[in-house]
Amino acid sequence: RGFSMQGYEKGFFIGPSLFDQVKPTMKTYQEEIFGPVLQIVRAESFEAALALPSAHQYGNGVAIFTRNGRAAREFAARVNVGMVGINVPIPVPVAYHSFGGWKRSAFGDANQHGMEGVRFYTKVKTVTARWPEGDVTDASFVIPTMS
Repeated sequence: RGFSMQGYEKGFFIGPSLFDQVKPTMKTYQEEIFGPVLQIVRAESFEAALALPSAHQYGNGVAIFTRNGRAAREFAARVNVGMVGINVPIPVPVAYHSFGGWKRSAFGDANQHGMEGVRFYTKVKTVTARWPEGDVTDASFVIPTMS
């Protein structure tokens, strides 16, 4: 496509690429490809979307696009990969997030970024959340008691 990198004009480089309608039988799906390349695999159901990356030999990253918060949380909790994007195409948008996959995508015994890399300079914050179903008008701003 006419891409040339200065100083490497005879190299093998391509510009950003997007593969859509990718199937698990395709070589691009079976390999772990890097660079300015994204692949879109469309799944028929939530369980199918969860099974595809979880069963793959590599476990670098995956993204899910949804408007359903429960589906997003469940997908992130259950999928067997190292990085998960929710409504973002690349699961590591900034450098201080952990970059590291699982399975055959792993490199070393700890991530070089994220909490493992900067734990000395951070404080742990634990967030416990519950999203009960209901309307905003049903909101209560008091601590429930036994009485």
